[in-house]
Amino acid sequence: MSSDLPTHCSPSAASTPADVDRELVHRAQEGDTAAFDDLVVKFSPRLYGMIYHMTSNKEDTHDLLQDVFAKAYRSLKRFRGKSTFYTWIYAIATNMTLNFLKKRKRRSTWSLDDLDSGIQNDAAMVDIGHASNPRRQSDVNELQKKLNEAMQTLSEDHRAVVTMFDIQGIPHAEISKILRVSEGTIRSRLFYAHQQLQGHLTDFIR
Repeated sequence: MSSDLPTHCSPSAASTPADVDRELVHRAQEGDTAAFDDLVVKFSPRLYGMIYHMTSNKEDTHDLLQDVFAKAYRSLKRFRGKSTFYTWIYAIATNMTLNFLKKRKRRSTWSLDDLDSGIQNDAAMVDIGHASNPRRQSDVNELQKKLNEAMQTLSEDHRAVVTMFDIQGIPHAEISKILRVSEGTIRSRLFYAHQQLQGHLTDFIR
């Protein structure tokens, strides 16, 4: 067990999300399955969104998300807190999704017909933070519809950075940690991807 993880941490008004995560991780490492369940509940929506935007397929997303948390649970004892749990779990999810996409690309039976046509209407993709803003939600729905068509034109690596930066708002520095490449590489991939997607996503690219 890493010495940098607290042996006890009582929730308080001063606790940050990272503090709460560290306490949940510590408890889960000690065998508290309810604590791991709390982590699953907390991170499932964003991980689902990331995987869904990369795969454009609900069944694949559900299967991958289960596999991600299964792997995280098996590997939790080896997590030493050198990064945040957020970065760690995102790295697992991203790597597993990229590997899945590369395998799917090699399957001769896969085609664009496998993509979900109603991705923009899936309740799991609705950002609850925008639920009270109809105009913003309309923009998000339109982006999701465009992405269902446009994201498949990108390589897996470029799709990953667009998903994390443009859709989920993850900073360059955090994406760099998740993907284990330099920030310069992240910016380069984003520039290229934006050039590729410009015709489809003009109103949404930053």
